[in-house]
Order: sequence, then C-alpha cells, then structure tokens
Amino acid sequence: MVRNPARRFAPAVLLLASTFLAAGCTLPALAPRTEAQPSGPSGTAPTWQACPEVAEELVGRTAPGMRYECTQIEVPRNWADGAAATAGPGAGETFEIALLRARSTNQRDRIGSLVINPGGPGGSGVDTAVYLSFPAVLGGLPTAVTDRFDIVGFDPRGVARSSPVECISDANLDASFGYDPDPESQQSFDGLVELNQQIGRECGDRYGDQLALYSTEQAAHDIDAIRAAVGDEKLTYLGYSYGTLLGAVYAQLHPERVRALVLDGAVDPRLDQVASSESQAKGFERAFDNFSLWCSTNSDRCPISPSAREAVTSAIDKARVSPVLGDDGREATPGWIFYAVVSSLYTEAGWEQLAQAIDELEGGDATGVFHLADAYAGREPDGAYSNMFDANLAVNCADEEEKLSREQIRQLQSQWREQYPLFGPALAVGMLTCAEWPGSRDPYPTAAADEAPPILVVGTTGDPATPYEQTPALAEMLGVGRVLTWEGEGHTAYPQTDCISAAVDAYLVDLTVPAEGKRCPPQ
Repeated sequence: MVRNPARRFAPAVLLLASTFLAAGCTLPALAPRTEAQPSGPSGTAPTWQACPEVAEELVGRTAPGMRYECTQIEVPRNWADGAAATAGPGAGETFEIALLRARSTNQRDRIGSLVINPGGPGGSGVDTAVYLSFPAVLGGLPTAVTDRFDIVGFDPRGVARSSPVECISDANLDASFGYDPDPESQQSFDGLVELNQQIGRECGDRYGDQLALYSTEQAAHDIDAIRAAVGDEKLTYLGYSYGTLLGAVYAQLHPERVRALVLDGAVDPRLDQVASSESQAKGFERAFDNFSLWCSTNSDRCPISPSAREAVTSAIDKARVSPVLGDDGREATPGWIFYAVVSSLYTEAGWEQLAQAIDELEGGDATGVFHLADAYAGREPDGAYSNMFDANLAVNCADEEEKLSREQIRQLQSQWREQYPLFGPALAVGMLTCAEWPGSRDPYPTAAADEAPPILVVGTTGDPATPYEQTPALAEMLGVGRVLTWEGEGHTAYPQTDCISAAVDAYLVDLTVPAEGKRCPPQ
C-alpha cells in the first residue's frame, strides 16, 4: 500500500477520515473460548512451501540470508459457535488465512516465531514480514531478533490473500478520498451520506450477515490458530497501531498462552467512537503543529515557511473553487490535498515532501500531492486499489457497537471545526461510515489480562494516529503493561532508534522488561 521503497518498511496504519473512521471502542463481555486448531477442522499440520517470489514481487529481490516459505491454514468463520455449528452466520464454514515465514540462514538457538501484524486494520502481515526481513539499515528488524526467531506474517481474515472482502469499487474509493474533508453545506454533507450509503449497501448486498465475522475478536482467535500452526506453546507477537488492539484482545482471550507481546503505537480499547476520533483529531493537530514549527525554523528546506498552516489551509480553500488538474486527469480536490497532509505526518521524513508538494501545487503542479495521497490510499497509477479499505471498514464497523445519528455527527463536525480546524471536521464526518454500515456488530472485550506475563506497550510522543496518551491507558487496562516511550515524531517507534531497539530486543529475546518509566530520546 505504501509505494515508494523508502517508506515500504513502515507499518501500515490508517487515519480513517472522510468516509473512513478510526475504530471505536466498546465494553462487551468476553466471547466463549474455542480451542485453536493448527490447520482448521482436520487439525493437520500445515505444509510450508518455498515462496521467494513474494519478496521479489514486493521489493524486487529477496533479503540477503533469508529464506521464505508460505502456507495457508483454515479457521472457523465463527469462533463463537465453533466449526461444527450448524446455524448462524458462517456456521460450518471456514476462512483461509495466508502465512509467510522468513527464516535467517544465520539463525542460531531458535526461540520460536515472532508473529507480526502491521495495523490498519487492512494491512498485510505477509508483506510486512517481507519488509522486516531486510537489514535494519533498510528499516528491517535487528539481527538480534532475526537470528533467534522466524518472522511470521499473516494476512488477517478478509485482508489481501486471506479470503479477502471486496465490495467497494475503485470509483467509490476515488470519490471518498477526493471528497471535501469538511463538507459545510447541507448539500455537500448529504452527498457524503449518500456515498456512504452506497458503499454500505453494496457491501451488505454481497456479504449480508457475515460482515460481523470480520471483527477483531474473531481475528484474535485466528492468531491462536497461527500460534498452534507454527508449533509454539506460547505466542511471541509484534503488533503496530491497530495491531496493538488485536494483540490486547488476544491477551484477554488467552493470557496463559502469551510469551511476549510488543504493542507499538497503542490503541486504547476503552475509548468509544467519539472519544477515539477526537483523540486522533488532537494527535494530528499536534503533529501538524510540530511540522509547522520545523518549517518555520528550516526555511531552506521548507518553501511554505514561515506559516505552513496558512499555506495548507489556503491550498485546500483554493481547491474548493479551482482545483489543479493532475497528469492523469484527476483534480487535486480538497480531499486529495488533505490525505497528502495526513500521509506526510506518519514519518518525520515526510515533512519536507509535504512542504514541496504544497509549494508545487501553488505553481499548478499536483504531482507531489497525488504522490503522497496515493501512497497513503494504496492507489496504483492505473486507478486500482487493493482491498485494504474494504477490509478496514468491515473490521471497524463490525467492532463498533454504537451508531451515531447524522445529526450528532453534524454537530460534532461544527464543534471540532473550532477546536481542531484542520483535522476535526474530517474525523467527525468519518463516523458516517459505520453509521451507514449494515449488519450486526461484534465488539471486542476491554478487560485486564491478569494471567499474562508483562506486556511491552510502546508509545511515541509525537504520534499523530495513535496519540501518546493512549499508551499508558492501554498498559493500565491490561494490568500487566509496561510502558516504553520514544520522544520522537511519526507513527510507531520500533526499530527507529538504537535505544528503542535495544529495549525491545532484550524483551523479545530474553524477556527482560524495561525499567519503569523508560524513555528514549529522539535520536
């Protein structure tokens, strides 16, 4: 989904604005436990086959000293009812879950498998395992980890290679990303409602009552099947962003099966839909302020200094009246500019790209804006999308029990425009997605994981998408969480610096928990 190689190793996480909403959180009870099977109803061990072509397709080559193997396992569509159930959505049916294992030829004293989830929801763990198998200088995992663990990535149910959910047309995705992030007039707001209704109707027509089966709790049970399939008695896991939520739910369902969990870019599961969206609005405003400060003190690298906020706001306002035409015939509407901004804030390295793109847009060239926005959206040059956002909506809306009214959303849009002028309105109207989504809901648990060993929760002080405040909140909810803080910018921390890497590596390999209050400097 991220197209330029310099950023392909970054975990895949999403700000879900306009028609896409960040996952809300509710307070359900635990679902009944079902024992995981190694490979579906038959219980047979999976057969792994060499698959270097996955790395070659993604990166153009395999990582030095790495072997790649792939397999698929079958899991019940509905864990709550079990594979033998004869009634209810998905009863007696299975999903196929795709796995990739990267193993170093230098591996010694193997501990087990490190299971990876890159976030989203909708990000491909298969792809991410490939990216993380490359040397640390290219954004991969340190050899301290790859020499001791198999790196196992999986595409969660509904994602990419794992029984993908596909119900949103490329045209509707273009319309969603290009739509005004703050539709002020009633006519414009109603148009966004209609777009969300169309998306929901098409997905409901295709999947019906099985939409609820893409929930986070169902996927957490799948992880236990993956643990069994790779032959580990206990799970070692690295989850980014939404992957922290998935890992936290696993820890609640199976605390006795946890060896070590690293939850980087923490999501607070106890935030409801409104609080979660407002938290992101605050986080992105803070990150944009940090970008603006950098811009004002680095005018040689920031052509929109001294006021980056004024330049971006002006660009969006001008696009409402006279959008710049891109080379592919698309208009650089306010939505595409907004997503270029969002994309650039995920890493500090994106700041200079954003400044250049906005400056070029003023001169009539939208190339930089579309480059940033398309990288975020996962849009190919021919206009095709992956199923990342189809899966994203299916998971988020299955998880979200609360349905806000259009009137409530409209009120929050106005309120947040005053409080968080650049990002607030988009996060408010983003809640229309699940408000117009069909199907039943399956919210996840928000309890402690008291029987689990210490769980490492990593947060970045300048994180826009999962603001730092959610890090201690997740650790506190779990009851066994230990916070590790990076005083840096961008989304997620590991393995960004030597300090962070040393602390996480020691935890994964030796189960050494960082000291209480451990903080790592920006560099």
